Amino acid sequence: MLYGALRKTASVLARTLCRPTIEGRENVPDTGAVLLASNHLSFVDSVVIPLSVTQRRVRFLAKSDYFEGTGVKGRVTRTVFSSLGAMPVQRDDARGAMLSLETMLDRLREGEACVIYPEGTRSQDGRLYRGRTGVALLAMESKAPVVPVAVTGTQDVQPIGASMPRPRPFSIRFGKPLDFSTGYDHLAPGKARREITDRVMDAIHAMSGQERAEGYNSGRGE
Repeated sequence: MLYGALRKTASVLARTLCRPTIEGRENVPDTGAVLLASNHLSFVDSVVIPLSVTQRRVRFLAKSDYFEGTGVKGRVTRTVFSSLGAMPVQRDDARGAMLSLETMLDRLREGEACVIYPEGTRSQDGRLYRGRTGVALLAMESKAPVVPVAVTGTQDVQPIGASMPRPRPFSIRFGKPLDFSTGYDHLAPGKARREITDRVMDAIHAMSGQERAEGYNSGRGE
């Protein structure tokens, strides 16, 4: 009930204040495991992408800090994030990153929808960085289809460093699902993961139109 109430309230606010453009929502399956692989421009991506998928609940990873606050503010933050589908994770090192993937894999195996950012963290300069292969590992292990997602304009809704969102228009595009459950058994695992990840990033780029960066995003994100 709380999830439904928060989702409805947040959706109304987003539509009223930001006038979002949402395309391709029908590409997200109504049931079953699905991995939404998106570019990442703003903290609010993890809120507006799940809110845009009206037919089902969507899970996303969030720093454990949001669940560990004290007092009234801490309780409110914890309740809101939990109700919106956030999963607390520690991602400060390699072990934390692996635990994050395991958490998401468990959800996918339970037939849920999850958001992942192959770049690893928010783009500081608006460019699209090389994808990390965790998205491929999840796709191969879970057999879930991957729906590429492109967000634009969310960096204006909540720029890096801003504590609160602003009423600015943004858009979200959901691409056709990509099936990686077969066709890669002949490749070494590392090469297969790299090829799958590159295909996902190519699909995101085709929708976002961002300038591409050659390397990985080394910035720290939420």
